[in-house]
Amino acid sequence: MSRPNVVLIVADDMGYGDFGRFNNGYVETPALDQLIDDGTCLSQHYAGSAVCSPSRAALLTGRYPIRTGAITPQEVLGMDRIALAETTIADHFKSAGYATGMVGKWHNGALDPRFHPNARGFDEFAGFRGGWADYYKWRLDRNGQFEMSDGRYLTEVLTQEAIGFIQRHQSEPFFLMVPYNAPHSPLQAPEEITEKYLAKGLTRGVALTYAMIEVMDQGVAAIRQELDARKLSDNTIFMFTSDNGPAFMLRDDQVPSGVSIDATRWNCGLNGAKGSVYEGGIRVPMVVSWPDGMSGGSEITETVHFSDWLPTLTSLCDVPVNGGMPIDGVDVTQILRGEEQSSYPDRFWQWNNYSPIGTSNTAMRSGDWKLVRPAISGIQFTTPEDEELADRYVEKDIEYKYQPDNFAEILRWPEPNRVIPEPLPVELYDLNADPNEQYNLATDQPERATKMLDELQSWFEEVETERKAIPAPGPPSLQR
Repeated sequence: MSRPNVVLIVADDMGYGDFGRFNNGYVETPALDQLIDDGTCLSQHYAGSAVCSPSRAALLTGRYPIRTGAITPQEVLGMDRIALAETTIADHFKSAGYATGMVGKWHNGALDPRFHPNARGFDEFAGFRGGWADYYKWRLDRNGQFEMSDGRYLTEVLTQEAIGFIQRHQSEPFFLMVPYNAPHSPLQAPEEITEKYLAKGLTRGVALTYAMIEVMDQGVAAIRQELDARKLSDNTIFMFTSDNGPAFMLRDDQVPSGVSIDATRWNCGLNGAKGSVYEGGIRVPMVVSWPDGMSGGSEITETVHFSDWLPTLTSLCDVPVNGGMPIDGVDVTQILRGEEQSSYPDRFWQWNNYSPIGTSNTAMRSGDWKLVRPAISGIQFTTPEDEELADRYVEKDIEYKYQPDNFAEILRWPEPNRVIPEPLPVELYDLNADPNEQYNLATDQPERATKMLDELQSWFEEVETERKAIPAPGPPSLQR
């Protein structure tokens, strides 16, 4: 059998509850529901982070994002960038003779040509490099050349770009990553689809979100149909996941005038949402279909993490992993094939704006047990100048997110000093008995909580030390 193709689709801010299969059909996702029937659904699958850039870094490198330097979505300050010394999954596949392509959202180095997808292993790129894009007034970066919007809906444009890549490379093995930006804000969708959800009694914000997901679902169907038409489906590893949990609270600039910023919706009862290390922020969908290599119609309940996909996909495709940094992920081929995995490491998460704070919004999972250091509210900037810097960042961030191609360099502002309050008491959950994290057992299990806290602190110190040693790349010498 020839080496399999890979199509890896990544939604943006989508949870388990955003599948029709899991929310009683309130959102219509027939293609994703069919993918669950045809493939394998991983019900305890975890993103690399609670927000997009670091999560994507884990998927691309097989390493914890703090190690890579991609620690927050703050592309203005270069904090979304995967360090130049890192090797991506596309680098490995390209070196093995695969055609490599990315279509959609990059957000792992928006403002510097050295961090462009074409420089990180992707032969072809068609999409946008920043954190979001207008769905109707987009500018498409096609290998560094820009095309202005022709009025089509961006999700549909990305679908057609993905289909074009398959058509161009149907006679050779290919690795195609399709990071859609749906249903990430700004909330924009075709009105005829939105009206269908409004008729169900949903708020306009949720109706727009579900309409965005439905258009993406149509894209999934179209890509699968193209693979069928080219007789490529059986030997293609087809995957669908999300970068983090759903975003429930938006900003005024992310919603149409008059629409509530509250986009809270059903997410299978999971605690928390995007930005949180509770399950609702990091436990995300993953469905895998590969008719030639895996039996379909099954559920996997073992824990799998974003960092596991680089070693797993390279193993499945017989792609050598030569050189590069040590990988945190493990090959989960045994799990995918219904076999017992001999061992599986503990997993860790941490996220906050600016440099990481190990005592806030941090978690680890060991077997069925999860320890959480809750997010600390009230982390304050220490001077009026720091407050002004933060305000300037928020204002400038909007311009950069929509028009990152206008900028070749990050803004080298000093990071604000912060006053960090005392950490909150740790929380401990038995996810087997309590998947929604309702019963804190830290008081009942003090020895387990103390042991896990020590391991979490040791992990954070290790990855922070590695991050601080990353050399600054300096200003770019080339303009793209």
